[in-house]
Amino acid sequence: MKARLALEVEDVQAALDAAKAEAGKNGWIVSISVVDDGAHPLGFIRLSDAPPITAQISYGKARTAALARRESKFYEETIKNGRAAFLSVDLTSLEGGVPVMVDGQCVGAIGVSGVKSDQDAQIANAGVQAILKRK
Repeated sequence: MKARLALEVEDVQAALDAAKAEAGKNGWIVSISVVDDGAHPLGFIRLSDAPPITAQISYGKARTAALARRESKFYEETIKNGRAAFLSVDLTSLEGGVPVMVDGQCVGAIGVSGVKSDQDAQIANAGVQAILKRK
C-alpha cells in the first residue's frame, strides 16, 4: 500500500486567504476554487462583484488541474497549437488552474477566474505557495 497526502481544512483556508490577498493587492475581482486530488470541492470564494460565471469557470480550472496533474494552461496551449480534438474532452482548457504538488504527489488544485488568464494563474499560484509553506 502507498500512503497518500491530503489537504486539510487549514491548508484550504490558507490557500483561499493567500489567493484572496493576491487578488486584492492587484484590485482583481475573481472567484477561487480549491479541490482535492480527485477534483472534489474543498473550498470556494467569489469576491464581491465577481460575475457568477467565474464560479463555474474557477471550479473547472481547478478540476482540470487536479485530474490532469498539470496546469490547465497546458490544454489551452495544446488547442491553440492545433489539437482541436481536445475540445471534445471534459476539461477546462483555460489558463488559471494550478495543481498542488507535494513530494511529487498531487494533493489538489486551485482554479481562479475573473481576470486575464495569466493573472488568474498568478492568483492560483499564490494559493499553492501558501499550502506548500505549511508543509
